[in-house]
Amino acid sequence: MMNIDLKFDKRWQHVVERDRAADGSFVLAVKTTGIYCRPSCPARLPLRKNVQFYDMAEAAEHAGFRACLRCKPGEVKPIDSDHELVRNVCGSIAENEETMPTLETLAAQNGLSAPYLQRRFKFLMGISPKAYGDELRRRRVRALLKNGDGVAGALYEAGYGSSSRLYENADSWLGMTPASYARGGKGAVMNYVITDCPLGRMIVAATERGISFLGFGDDDEMLVTELKGDFPNAEIGPDDGMMAAWIKMIMDDFDHHVPRADLPLDVRGTAFQARVWQALCDIAPGQTMTYGEIAESLGKPKAARAVGRACATNPVSLIVPCHRAVGSSGSLTGYRWGVPRKRKLLETERQTGEG
Repeated sequence: MMNIDLKFDKRWQHVVERDRAADGSFVLAVKTTGIYCRPSCPARLPLRKNVQFYDMAEAAEHAGFRACLRCKPGEVKPIDSDHELVRNVCGSIAENEETMPTLETLAAQNGLSAPYLQRRFKFLMGISPKAYGDELRRRRVRALLKNGDGVAGALYEAGYGSSSRLYENADSWLGMTPASYARGGKGAVMNYVITDCPLGRMIVAATERGISFLGFGDDDEMLVTELKGDFPNAEIGPDDGMMAAWIKMIMDDFDHHVPRADLPLDVRGTAFQARVWQALCDIAPGQTMTYGEIAESLGKPKAARAVGRACATNPVSLIVPCHRAVGSSGSLTGYRWGVPRKRKLLETERQTGEG
């Protein structure tokens, strides 16, 4: 086996010689500039101590380096079949925003066994395909939250199937809670109640004008964290009993599955989001429509993804029944509170309707 120092010394020699024949076999990343290049890049030679080598451009980008605008290393044709294979797999993962392909799916797409693909990918990238996909999603979440998207919007755009997956070990990869990245609430005063319901634990938060948030979970602390993630700038505290009547009306909805017209709401949204939320309320209990069908009904046939985002950012689950929106194949995807809860809501509605 080649000694790693010898391997790197040979790579450094290729860089010193500006060897075009080495392009596509590795890239060099300069720690002091945060940029990676092809071996033949004509830019000024960096100090050897500041250079790191990566087998692929994608591995350098995963490590946080940016492509050199001068030599454009990401455009170099892969030097061998393994490099081309891994690049194709990286592309497949990056292009699939809604559902991370399984290792078996990626392997089948390339006519390989899953163990072989796992080995070759990890050899060139240093991580597994799953870890690569997870990091892409996390980077997308960070960018969306910094740009002002709420937690629910970032959740949908990054392809997380439920909010619990977004919060898993969030401190370790965000460096803080999602709420610290987001912005919202604008100084509103909100009170909340957490209670048992047929879907586990339910949190309801409201201003003096009406209900602003309704969600489900298994852990009270996590529910409060999610509420603050959606409204990080609001003044939030436990309710002192003023919401009791509203909570009773919501619990009645689990039996009747028809949102109460007299239940006051205080929600914010764009005109398009409001139209989507109204369309969701118009779907009969137990029935479903795809995001595309909802877009068609609004006269926006190309807005299926925007409809999906509006469903994901619906702040008052159950009251606005976003669980009645499904994927293009009819699959129960993209529900913030988890697919099992979405399935249970629909099954209960259908059983009630049949009764």
